[in-house]
Amino acid sequence: MIINLPFSALRAFEAVARHGGFSSAASELGVSQSAISQQVKSLEEWLGQELIIRGARQSVLTREGKQLAQAIIEGLGHISDVCVQLRDRKRANKTIVISCLPGFAFNWLFPRLLRFDLAYPEISISIVTDIGNRPFSGVEADIGIRYGLGNHPGLHREELLEESLFPVCAPNLLSRANKLESVSDLQNQTLLVDETLVFGTSAPTWDYWARACNVSLPSSIRTRKFGQANLVVQAAIEGMGVALGREPLVIDALNDGRLVRPLEQATQSPLSYWLVCRNELANKPNIKKFFNWIHTEANSQQTLPGPLVYG
Repeated sequence: MIINLPFSALRAFEAVARHGGFSSAASELGVSQSAISQQVKSLEEWLGQELIIRGARQSVLTREGKQLAQAIIEGLGHISDVCVQLRDRKRANKTIVISCLPGFAFNWLFPRLLRFDLAYPEISISIVTDIGNRPFSGVEADIGIRYGLGNHPGLHREELLEESLFPVCAPNLLSRANKLESVSDLQNQTLLVDETLVFGTSAPTWDYWARACNVSLPSSIRTRKFGQANLVVQAAIEGMGVALGREPLVIDALNDGRLVRPLEQATQSPLSYWLVCRNELANKPNIKKFFNWIHTEANSQQTLPGPLVYG
């Protein structure tokens, strides 16, 4: 007999168990931390067992919690495999679903997809955007374009684009009275910040750029934070402040003049963009066509313009 399971509570518990905390689980599921806590509490009451020992920095599973977490992982893994099989049977072989970050989709991929459509009119492309905080599973998409260090065990992966870091801003942000000729001049500007970067000391932040370029940011500086990389780029284009440009995301705006490089300091990011897919899909003809096309686009990307020269 299959009992009526509290699936929402089980899903919340699985996320907490996997992340080791309530905050990250809440972020993944798009709900509040208190909602996650209530779901887990209701599951514990339903089972009559304590599943998680809550701590200030990390939550630890009890013996019963570990047992349940493993059962959920095994069950969801089997369900995932079946879903992949069913989805592949129904989906036409002419469609490729691609999962990628919104910033990369809007600033780099979308402007180039028309060329793929013209080259391969028989293949349909569908884009699913996500924030990339979960491992690529191959369930929701055929191909993932992921940002990071390239840690994708069990999957086929190919490096697509490396990343350079340098300040960018709109041309009209600068004037004779408001020049940006040195790092110290950032004191008079607003720094635009992407608050979604969660790569620890490898995150391409303003502090990382300053350390890598051996410069010091002003001790007191205005910042404005955004929840998506494409919003940071658009805010810079609108003249709202100075952004830390990440080359793939700002290369087009730099080459068409919507953005400029006010400072010469630039450094290489430790992070890259990666193509990932399930191993059994890597040699599928349509997947290979897309991989070849996007690699060609990446390799033919325009040259990075140099910094402004003040007269």
